[in-house]
Amino acid sequence: MMDLSVDMVGLPRNQLHRGKACGKMISINRDLSEVWSLIEVSLLTGELIFTVLWLLIRGMIWIQQKKIVWKREAFLLLMYINLAVLIRFVFYPFFTVNGQVQPLIINMKNIQPPRINLIPLVNILDYDIKREAAINIIGNISMFIPTGIIMPILYKRLDCLWKVLFAGAGLSFVIEMIQLLFPGSVTDIDDLILNTAGAAIGYGIYKLVCCFRGKA
Repeated sequence: MMDLSVDMVGLPRNQLHRGKACGKMISINRDLSEVWSLIEVSLLTGELIFTVLWLLIRGMIWIQQKKIVWKREAFLLLMYINLAVLIRFVFYPFFTVNGQVQPLIINMKNIQPPRINLIPLVNILDYDIKREAAINIIGNISMFIPTGIIMPILYKRLDCLWKVLFAGAGLSFVIEMIQLLFPGSVTDIDDLILNTAGAAIGYGIYKLVCCFRGKA
């Protein structure tokens, strides 16, 4: 038999139960919406995603070449470590809180268009605190010094200054393009210039070491 009993407010109990169930569903949907609108990616998660992509790419190359040159893979670990460090400092806040790297936060409810600067060296010192400007300049240069050292070691055909400059600028350009995918990010030509300068310094260090080794 149907439940036709009436509660104190005058509604049939079956309708009251349906109303409560709908209210719970709406609450759950609202909670899920809140979860998906605010995405937090920890440093560990970001590095794990990068590691999986790295292994997939290397795996496809192994299948294509039908062999694994372990000595080569050991050298390529240098580039893996270099890219992992770049991910840390490019996509995550520089300063830590209580010794912890803060997560990458993507707020889908407050999406702001990416800021793009295509005019070189105009905003490079545009900081309220000069210390932050110095950190930006030194940091962008320093991050790519290892790239300038590692590239000619891994790829002998890149053992040339202009080729290292081109490769360093290309890597920096890819990073700047990826940043366009993140709401509120900044894509700045100054970063590309400083990154390329860092790669040039790294190549200079590599050539100096080669010269000293040749004289030894």
